[in-house]
Amino acid sequence: MLITEMLARNARLYGNEPALIEREPATGIRREITWREFYGRSNQLAQALAARGIQKGDRVVILMMNCIEWLPVYFGVLRSGAIAVPLNFRFQADDISRCIQLCEAKAVIFGEEFIDRIREAKPVLDQTVRIWLFVGNPEKKPDFAAGYEEFIEGNSKAEPEVVIDLMDGGGIYFTSGTTGHPKGVFLQHRQLEFSCYVENRHHNQVHEDNFLCIPPLYHTGAKMHWFGNLLVGARAVILKGVNPRAILKAVSEEKATIVWLLVPWAYDILVAIENKEINLRDYQLDQWRLMHIGAQPVPPTLIEKWKQVFPHHQYDTNYGLTEATGPGCVHLGIENYHKVGAIGVPGFDWECRVADDTATPLPPGIAGELLIRGPGVMKEYYRNPEAMAQTLKNGWLHTGDIARQDADGFIWLIDRKKDVIISGGKNIFPNEIENFLMTNDKILDAGVIGVPDARLGEFVAAIIALKPGIQMSEEEIRKFCEALPRYKRPKKVIFDAVPRNPTGKIEKPKLREKYAQK
Repeated sequence: MLITEMLARNARLYGNEPALIEREPATGIRREITWREFYGRSNQLAQALAARGIQKGDRVVILMMNCIEWLPVYFGVLRSGAIAVPLNFRFQADDISRCIQLCEAKAVIFGEEFIDRIREAKPVLDQTVRIWLFVGNPEKKPDFAAGYEEFIEGNSKAEPEVVIDLMDGGGIYFTSGTTGHPKGVFLQHRQLEFSCYVENRHHNQVHEDNFLCIPPLYHTGAKMHWFGNLLVGARAVILKGVNPRAILKAVSEEKATIVWLLVPWAYDILVAIENKEINLRDYQLDQWRLMHIGAQPVPPTLIEKWKQVFPHHQYDTNYGLTEATGPGCVHLGIENYHKVGAIGVPGFDWECRVADDTATPLPPGIAGELLIRGPGVMKEYYRNPEAMAQTLKNGWLHTGDIARQDADGFIWLIDRKKDVIISGGKNIFPNEIENFLMTNDKILDAGVIGVPDARLGEFVAAIIALKPGIQMSEEEIRKFCEALPRYKRPKKVIFDAVPRNPTGKIEKPKLREKYAQK
């Protein structure tokens, strides 16, 4: 079933029930729409796009911050038969221009945060873009764009006549660009449908559930986790803010049952509780049944501390990548808390193997590259056959992640292939050192990189962010790291913030640019 058909079904079955709720803590504004309104507004946009010449297979870019309009816009693009192209809100004008030119987008739908970046790139983009559509305060609308509400006003709320097939293109999702220029991952409707069933099978969403969505919707992670709710017509809350108080207040007041957090946000909540900035008795949290984390390696100590504070929570780790339609190709499973630290086992209808450079499976305990295969694997890198040939071989997607499998079949993520430090001929995995550093109660965040060295090739450097109000010397860090093998101990300690992208991954290229070039 197409995800657009799932939306139509929810409108029929649960038309007057809330579908989406938006909370903006900074202003105190709360908005909501029903499933019928969601469906109707999506169809109005689809009709309006078709009236302006958008045809099946055309590409439509979405460049918006999380808001209640985001998902209706996304579904409106899909229902028109066009291919949705969500862009990372951190992209600057050059990346925005590069992505739009690659996909030859015919329309761009953008929010007020991106006016300056769009204006800078527009002279080049006008070669292909025919429609500039602005979503936001009408008083801030640039002259070159049409206002969203005016654009859809008066259009029919009925579905357009365009026929969509599961094998048709559904989306082009650009990778985060942490290892180079972003690549366009081309997904079909069948992959979008599949991700709904994967998510629902893993987390058992029912109609009464309520998903608190905090991560960015442009990313496959947040949206595809919400797909589990879409399948059963369950509501979701879009929270515009990551402050621990705002998160707990939203869970309490909206009666959220499922929350997907990134590692930094989970740490922030625990630190706020530890520092008595938050009193859990002020919130109604009994209904919160599941906390899950993905998008980056999860330190086991974080989850152990979380379960001490929230012992009734189910927990799951999600591993995924854009090329596999987001999360779920590997997951821990809520029944496998005893294996916290592993990313888990193959997800619903997925196959995985840890292999050597010839794709030959390796025995348990031996590190190799994680390969995955299943219905969620992308159709292709859009207009990039060279990258496709390097990544998809004989049906197996080469993830670029180093992992090992234990005797029970659980997969343990070690690190990114490209982040491995080679020092004195030994392979050092930064994630192992980062996890070790995070066991220190004074440390809030840590990133580890290799720094060029004439003698060793590289040596280990640790960038460390301390918890608020905490002091710690370099000598204390070195003393703490004596528990590590000598070759893994950081030879350089830097106290600084650890940059992370919108989905929580440590931005290693930024750290290397700042500290490994000196």
